[in-house]
Amino acid sequence: MKRVVITGQGTINALGHSVSETLAAFREGRCGIGELDIRDLDRLSIRIGGQVRGYEPEAHFNRQQIALYDRFTQFTLLAARQAVAQSGLTFTDDLSEEAGVVLGTSGGGMNTLDENYRSVYEEGKNRVHPFVVPKLMNNAAASHVSMAYNLKGPSFTVATACASSNHAMGQAFQMIRAGLSRVMVTGGSESMLCFGGIKAWEGLRVMSKDGCRPFSANRNGMVQGEGAAVFVFEEYEHAKARGAEILAEVIGFAMTSDASDIVMPSRQGAARAIAGALRDARLAPGDVGYINAHGTGTAANDKTECAAVADVFGADADRLMMSSTKSMHGHLIGGTGAVELLACIMALREGVIPPTVGYQEPDPECALDVVPNAAREVEVNAVLSNAFAFGGLNAVLALRKA
Repeated sequence: MKRVVITGQGTINALGHSVSETLAAFREGRCGIGELDIRDLDRLSIRIGGQVRGYEPEAHFNRQQIALYDRFTQFTLLAARQAVAQSGLTFTDDLSEEAGVVLGTSGGGMNTLDENYRSVYEEGKNRVHPFVVPKLMNNAAASHVSMAYNLKGPSFTVATACASSNHAMGQAFQMIRAGLSRVMVTGGSESMLCFGGIKAWEGLRVMSKDGCRPFSANRNGMVQGEGAAVFVFEEYEHAKARGAEILAEVIGFAMTSDASDIVMPSRQGAARAIAGALRDARLAPGDVGYINAHGTGTAANDKTECAAVADVFGADADRLMMSSTKSMHGHLIGGTGAVELLACIMALREGVIPPTVGYQEPDPECALDVVPNAAREVEVNAVLSNAFAFGGLNAVLALRKA
């Protein structure tokens, strides 16, 4: 089995337009959630989100590209641009045929859907732009990344709701480990902060009107975010041979299905995914110093996740640190696991554990060390990243220090 390392990372999200800006926010415990700036906000009961601020598409793309790229695709391409640049790779000759892209998203071109439904149903127009289908399709971002970087290997999109990015990165990891590819560009993106996207989520009654407070007894729901994070996963010997800087090593992955309920999470399903990732990585519970939690801020998710972690880690759960960075950047749905992997890499490389901000009241059902409100400097050698999705789909990644 091949070893898999990360040699590039890039992002744009509510905390910043780059990795350095995002990591600075993690260290400072700075929250990027605020009042939304979207059309018809007055018709919504949920008016906050982790929105990307100060973003002008014209600064990055020409008119023809903007006509073809939904906002989620734009975010993906910007994050990929950063990640590939950091990796130092050029995809030519044989490498282009042994490199691919697998990305996660849930809503895909939601802004395009919203705009065109409005055009047809509200404004009464009988025609839409000829690029609507290629703009809104879930695989649009992956396809445009493959074209931008000449990636001729496996290229596809994974859509498993809130676990999409972790499933995508897990597939990328497994393909390189099995020798099917030498390099995979992977991660995820989402941009559902539009009227239709928020209105649909309002119906579930899981959204907070005032903030995201994971694991705090007074939490009252999740807050949506938007953005993207993209990574370059590379076969270790290939990276070593070219003298690449290695950010971290991916060492394990597991995925499970609850097979029980479309929205309510299962303690057993989550625990099996966590335990499976440890087995795949050949880690003992005591080897893991930090978990980036799914930590949505809903009562059902938080207590279920804490119970699952306690089941798997046993006595080691008392010394484990587990935080939810969704408290800062919001829940990016299909893109969230990718942004959260940035926090995992930071913990390994810099020894900085990002906090769970907004924490106010201890909850006896979430009695783990959730790193409340302030980042912590602690050296860790191995970390996990949890993702648990509607539909009962669970995906957990394991990483270690390079």
